[in-house]
Amino acid sequence: MAATDRPVQSIRKRSLLKLGPRGGLAGYFFVAPSILFLLTFIVYPIFMSFYYSFTFYDLMSAPRWIGATNFERLLDDHRFMASIRNTLYFAFGTVPTGVVTSLLLAVLINRQIRGIYAFRALFYMPVVSSFVSVALIWLWMYEPHFGLANEALESLGLPRSKFLKGPETAMAAIIIMSVWKNMGLNMVIYMAGLQGIPPHIYESAEIDGAGGFRKFLNITLPLLAPTTFFVVIVYFIGALQMFVQVFVMTCADSQTACGGPLDTTITVVTMIYFNGFEYLKMGYGAAISVALFAAIAVITIINARLLRYDLH
Repeated sequence: MAATDRPVQSIRKRSLLKLGPRGGLAGYFFVAPSILFLLTFIVYPIFMSFYYSFTFYDLMSAPRWIGATNFERLLDDHRFMASIRNTLYFAFGTVPTGVVTSLLLAVLINRQIRGIYAFRALFYMPVVSSFVSVALIWLWMYEPHFGLANEALESLGLPRSKFLKGPETAMAAIIIMSVWKNMGLNMVIYMAGLQGIPPHIYESAEIDGAGGFRKFLNITLPLLAPTTFFVVIVYFIGALQMFVQVFVMTCADSQTACGGPLDTTITVVTMIYFNGFEYLKMGYGAAISVALFAAIAVITIINARLLRYDLH
């Protein structure tokens, strides 16, 4: 048996080094650009971030090893603690709201009626728009004196709001804009999941006398568990890395500090940006990025355990 196995193993080894459509070496040449890109712009920066987090580095001089001093400073930095609270507030405000609204919207437009494709395109249009342009439009809408948002509140008989100018309402205003911006993307994902449910299951439920709400509760939601798992995990990771909204909507006003008012909208990624590129505290910014990486890993594992499902 050993004698017969050796020629086969030698043939396999030679085939891996053989050029041509059947050779294994040709495949490595095809994937080499992608591997080089990943190593240069993803793997290498990740390892360097871990290294810089243990150094004092200001981009002007060589990095100086200081151990865990940057991580010790995180515990005493009140702005970093505020950024953690604000980031979690944003994540837990956008993810449940965005998932529920996207699911309900997908159920409503997953019908074959006249003009439904136009509605789908309209709901998806904010997704293809630039986040910067959307944030600028909503910044104008949130203007306390002549913005459309306060005009709408007054037309409904409700009091005017400070929106981004008020510490109590600033983050809530950013959450509303972010949910509106990302709702179309999750809607499309849920539509794909809905169209993958076999119609005969609903037909069998109708024969048994199940109504629309009962079918949604006992058929649609359980069979959309894989889709919900994907949406929640990806949505939560994106929410923890929120930056553009705060930078555009709070840093445009020169009279207030970025992340204001009173640090009620500053996020962890905002702290990374300002410490690394504004204050030239690259080592401290790298330490914050490592802490964010660890937090995302832990929260993703917790979400995966809480939302785990059985494909069978």
